[in-house]
Amino acid sequence: MVNGIRRHWPLAVGFFAIGLILGSRSDALMEAIGRIATTNETVVVPLPQKLEVFGESIPVNDADIAEALSRELHANTYWHSNTLLMLQRRPRWEARVRGWLREEGVPEEFIYLLAAESGFQPTAFSPSGAAGFWQFMPATAREHGLRVDTQIDERYHAEKATRAAARYLKNAYAKTGSWFLAAAAYNMGLTGVLRQMERQGERNYFRMTWNEETGRYAFRIAALKLLLEHPEHYGYHVRAEELWREESGRRMTLDSSVAHWGRWAQREGVSYRELKRWNPWLRESFFDNPDSMSVELELPLKR
Repeated sequence: MVNGIRRHWPLAVGFFAIGLILGSRSDALMEAIGRIATTNETVVVPLPQKLEVFGESIPVNDADIAEALSRELHANTYWHSNTLLMLQRRPRWEARVRGWLREEGVPEEFIYLLAAESGFQPTAFSPSGAAGFWQFMPATAREHGLRVDTQIDERYHAEKATRAAARYLKNAYAKTGSWFLAAAAYNMGLTGVLRQMERQGERNYFRMTWNEETGRYAFRIAALKLLLEHPEHYGYHVRAEELWREESGRRMTLDSSVAHWGRWAQREGVSYRELKRWNPWLRESFFDNPDSMSVELELPLKR
């Protein structure tokens, strides 16, 4: 059993550390710790006095901002199964995603937007039709250079989708002047954000009124930053051997058609399941390639 629901001394230790940071509020925190230690009671999760994401400040001393952040922090702190899985998946992807974001010129902290969108699941799918790490809709994906058809859906390609998301965010930032507004545009569309900026005469996400989903979006990203950067402060203690690490693999280029991916995989010494796990963007059991287009596949190391 993973350790994330062991909420006696680990959560107490985490809250004690936060209490040292928050100073004057430490008495109330110590009282909360006592309740946890004796009754396993669910308590209010304290907020930081200062918080920045994307290099932009969140005004946590404003009452309505504090309430909005508190809502998302509670929702994710006490959604144990989801948060535990994110903590386990994160090491498999973090270094690569941060590297791709850095190369594309957007803040690496957009990894927490990815966490909000898909929980580090490259095969995530929404009933609305959004798919992949970054939950692109088909039309938006195509607009940003991704191939989406019945045989290949690059929304499920971790690197290509990450770079496409970065392009979207850079363009939104150029139009809005704020990374938080760029994140809002990722959620509701750039046209909608620009319309609201004009309508409200504002250029600051935290001074604007939003619909329910977009109004929670930045705070969810901020809450996940706090939880994923300091899980021990919130009672999550996952051992090193319980983390899912990046796996070593090999790449190969293919420029021909494939009549049957299962038999092709067997010839390469892997199973169809492994082929699909490493290349979830392959959507059919075959590949028609009359134009001899080159595709790059990732495969596990030969055993």
